Amino acid sequence: MFDLYVVIFFLWTAIALYLLLGGADFGVGIAELFSNKKNQERIHKIMYREMGPVWEANHMWLIIVIVILFVGFPQIYSTLSTYLHIPLLIMLLGIIARGTAFTFRHYDAVIDNWHKVYNKIFIYSSFITPFFLGIIAAATVSGTINTEATEFSTAYIWSWLTPFGIALGVFTSCICGYLACSYTISQIENEEEKKYIGKKVKIFLISVILSGGLVFACAGYQNLPLIRWIYGGVVGWAAVLFATLSAIGAFYCIYKNKYSAIRILAGFQVIMILLAVTYGHYPDLVLLKQGSLSLLSGENEPKTIKMLAWALILGSIFILPGVFHLIYSFQKKR
Repeated sequence: MFDLYVVIFFLWTAIALYLLLGGADFGVGIAELFSNKKNQERIHKIMYREMGPVWEANHMWLIIVIVILFVGFPQIYSTLSTYLHIPLLIMLLGIIARGTAFTFRHYDAVIDNWHKVYNKIFIYSSFITPFFLGIIAAATVSGTINTEATEFSTAYIWSWLTPFGIALGVFTSCICGYLACSYTISQIENEEEKKYIGKKVKIFLISVILSGGLVFACAGYQNLPLIRWIYGGVVGWAAVLFATLSAIGAFYCIYKNKYSAIRILAGFQVIMILLAVTYGHYPDLVLLKQGSLSLLSGENEPKTIKMLAWALILGSIFILPGVFHLIYSFQKKR
């Protein structure tokens, strides 16, 4: 049983790191998208200078999540990849389009009108990808996946295309923009640029709060027990309290022009939000119309889980120090 808990720990940690690091990566394009034409180039230069060198490493967390589900929880993996294949495909296409556009707009030797195309692909795919990531997350806990459906639309469209899914998609995209601006601001030396990004942090934080309210409203509309999941225990209450205090602290830092702590506050706030949302229905990972898929009962053979646990432990020992050193090396002051 210990091996299974190790695998579950790495699964949750990989999801959290993808949201924190990959989410901030997507937020670079989202910050550009929601800036006027005059400031888009400004945002582009600031964000790329501070975050561009390590963007490629962030998607490894998503790969780890997929590998853990595929190897350790095949029933959960097959259910999600079957009934949510449309939003999954759109999300993966968004990742590919975004990465391709990022490469061409920075390394293409010929400067022409194609750069405008690359820019549009980059910023729109930066929004679309986390938007559909939020939709997928919503579908897993909405109880809308019907494994007995006989119609295509019922089985493969209405299971994820819901008000709650759209609201959570918007919420996820707002979080990404908030993380990108929060991570960047402490690395900027120019005071004018700091104040500008500080305003973006405040705008995105307000959008996170408002879209979070929309998520609760849509959950109530669909009769989802989101309030009970979050506020049904001490862990949920504590996580919400800490997330609220982090948001207040971020507003205070912006008001006082103390930007060094915003990165930590933003990351901690998002972790607390993720903890509050996921802890309430643990160990059930996928809620279906016909029941649920649990992490404690749908795992693979014990020998497979044991090997997976050891692979994750050894991999973290050898790989994680190098990854964090890479991030440190590129983000220390030059």
